[in-house]
Amino acid sequence: MRFKTNLLSGIFIWDDQHRGRRKSSISIFVAILSLGAVLGFSSKSSAQSASPTGAKRPAAPAIVIGFVGGFIRHDNPVHSEVQLAARLRKDFPTGVDVETFESYRGAQALERVLHLLDRNHDGTLTPEEKREARIILYGHSWGGAQAILLARQLGKNGIPVLLTIQVDSITRILQNDAIIPANVAQAANFYQPSGLIHGQSKIRAEDPARTKILGNFRFDYSAKSYDCTEYPWYDRIFVKAHTQIECDPNVWKRAEDLIRSQLSSTAEGAPGQPSL
Repeated sequence: MRFKTNLLSGIFIWDDQHRGRRKSSISIFVAILSLGAVLGFSSKSSAQSASPTGAKRPAAPAIVIGFVGGFIRHDNPVHSEVQLAARLRKDFPTGVDVETFESYRGAQALERVLHLLDRNHDGTLTPEEKREARIILYGHSWGGAQAILLARQLGKNGIPVLLTIQVDSITRILQNDAIIPANVAQAANFYQPSGLIHGQSKIRAEDPARTKILGNFRFDYSAKSYDCTEYPWYDRIFVKAHTQIECDPNVWKRAEDLIRSQLSSTAEGAPGQPSL
């Protein structure tokens, strides 16, 4: 009887000791899992919290929009507006979006600009996205007037424009290419006074405190020979001087210098101060 009791006691003792070791092992295992989960969660939380503040969002691209005149195709390489865009694309392969449009494609140009500014692609421009806008608009003939119309539309959306350039700007009905809207920082006007079609001779700021008129620059081709040999014959007959200013390399060199000055200045984080 004592043997049985001792045997049973031994079994109970062994079982209790074994069970204690199992409990101890389980406790250690659970503790390790818990510690791993805590460490993993902390690391993940740290990574998630560091990502928005640590990640540097790429700078918004500068946008240069050029409008050709008349019914010219936006990619016709004969015309100076298109040639200027090609040079800018070559010299600014990154950080600058350069595009040309027909003068009657203002709605498409506006849509394109809004798309480029919408960096998070949520369909709505934030105040920050608007503030970061760096936009330059230029054009010849109807394209010059369209550049001012686009600037005005952008202003209604609270979007600033760095610079507008008009070359022999011809306004359409119900448009006003002589008044530069207040959201434009700087504006320049190149014109010639001769022929049946001649450009806007004077632009002025809607708000002189906010817009600097760089100048109204007059060119005269009455004593010069026609040298736009690649242009159509009817331009030579009906709008000779108006065509001359479009293919005048001196005009477009000055316009290009203004654009490049703005692009270089904004890339350095300072407002451009172009001069002529």
